[in-house]
Amino acid sequence: MRAFIMHLGFEFRVGIRNKTLMLMNYLFPLGGYLMFGTLLGEINPGFLTTIVPAMSLFAIMSGALLGMPDTLVSARNAGVFRSFKINGVPAPPLLSIPVITSMLHALLVTVVIAVTAPLIFNGEAPVNWAGFLLVFLASAFALAGAGALIGVVAANTRLTVLLSQLIFLPSMILGGLMLPANILPPTLAQVALLLPTTHAMDAFAGLAMGQATTQPWWSLAILVAGGAVAFVLAVALFSWDPKNAERRAHPAWALLALAPYAAGLIASFSSAAG
Repeated sequence: MRAFIMHLGFEFRVGIRNKTLMLMNYLFPLGGYLMFGTLLGEINPGFLTTIVPAMSLFAIMSGALLGMPDTLVSARNAGVFRSFKINGVPAPPLLSIPVITSMLHALLVTVVIAVTAPLIFNGEAPVNWAGFLLVFLASAFALAGAGALIGVVAANTRLTVLLSQLIFLPSMILGGLMLPANILPPTLAQVALLLPTTHAMDAFAGLAMGQATTQPWWSLAILVAGGAVAFVLAVALFSWDPKNAERRAHPAWALLALAPYAAGLIASFSSAAG
């Protein structure tokens, strides 16, 4: 446990000292927060009612999807993981450390956003801070799990960019961050249920912001399940060394990470039919 904590502290400091990780963990999300708060606050005043949860998710995605996968691929290709294997470090704690550090960096940015948004932009603050923290942790776990899975299955850093953008860009447009989910066409609204941010925004609305929503606890459960499935798959697909392509399972199994969100989509069809 002591070695785990020391490694965790080291990785956390790397996330601040490394210029690329500093950009993805702090500068990019905070810059985006100021830009979106200024522009969208003028164009769409309704955005200010969701600025805190929306920009918190933006911060989570920036670190978990745009930052973490590259570090995992680079460490594997540089033989760093091989040295851990030689010293008897198993895959689960090795993967859990970047997941936890990503969540911690996002938490610090979220604190800044939650404190300053009401002061700078007259944004709406959470009415239930315990609920806000609960949803934040579930959302960060879901997205960090997805980031770890991307870092495990991607063969190189170019592929991490492609796979990360497959989640990041649709989440920004369809996941409720920039546009309210209720203005989307029905078909796109259904597709958006495959995105973690859609469930995160629903859970934030019902459990933290005091807004009317459908099933916030169901959304929270989907996020936790999504993070757990993604992390388990990341461990199952983990490869210690690029020269040894042997895996515990085929990379196609990574698609199972969509299962909790697909279950949410099917449940929405059932409730609509009922």
